[in-house]
Amino acid sequence: MRDDADRSAAMTVAPSTSPQRLLTWLRLGGTALLDLLFPPRCPGCGRVGDLFCQNCRTQVEWIPPAVCDRCGRPTAHAGLCDDCRGRSSSLDGIVAAVVFAGPLREAIHSLKYGNNRALAGALADYMTTAWRRHNHTVDCIVPVPLHVSRQAERGYNQAALLAQAIGPALGLPVNEKLVARHKATRQQALLSTAERRANVKDAFSCQGTATGLRIVLVDDVCTTGSTLESCATALRAAGAANIWALTLARARWLPGQPAPDAV
Repeated sequence: MRDDADRSAAMTVAPSTSPQRLLTWLRLGGTALLDLLFPPRCPGCGRVGDLFCQNCRTQVEWIPPAVCDRCGRPTAHAGLCDDCRGRSSSLDGIVAAVVFAGPLREAIHSLKYGNNRALAGALADYMTTAWRRHNHTVDCIVPVPLHVSRQAERGYNQAALLAQAIGPALGLPVNEKLVARHKATRQQALLSTAERRANVKDAFSCQGTATGLRIVLVDDVCTTGSTLESCATALRAAGAANIWALTLARARWLPGQPAPDAV
């Protein structure tokens, strides 16, 4: 009798292997095998075994808190900087996490141009930390889209990878289809400030309505903010109520100095 009872109990508590669980195990096993055969290498220093090593992380510079309320550039006084006082914007403000320099710059290049998609989660952590320092209420996250030709060439959109990691951390849905980039633009990193603005002018369109939505746009790097502004303009035209931007990095920009180019 006891053997039968034991067998019955064992059958009752034995976990069932669902297809979803099996896929998860296979995925984890495949990742572990790839890490064994091709171990990750820190893009900042080349250290084997780390996606982004602790030594390189300690060199990451956070954006200082004294910034313009709208464009996010360092400023010597509270409120809007002199440039923002004299012009309108479709953006409510830009929040950038860290300075585009040192090992962090190499990590972004590895994510963006080196197919190192696994870095997205580690880099998105900086963005969620920066966003939580502000008290902005939004409804959804919209990654800045690539043109279909650029995405086909690269194989992915780095902004979407960052957004997919940020969304669950902040409890926000990610909408990758709300905005489309219908104009194939030149790479912003190769252009001057004036050329950047002209390059992305009317480059985006909203696919549907955004009426009343409070949105945070996500991108990897902000230099002049031209891409974010153009994207936000399309969302405003579709009825968005508030549009913030959250970027991983910002080119170093000192008060009173012209904008550097991020390459």
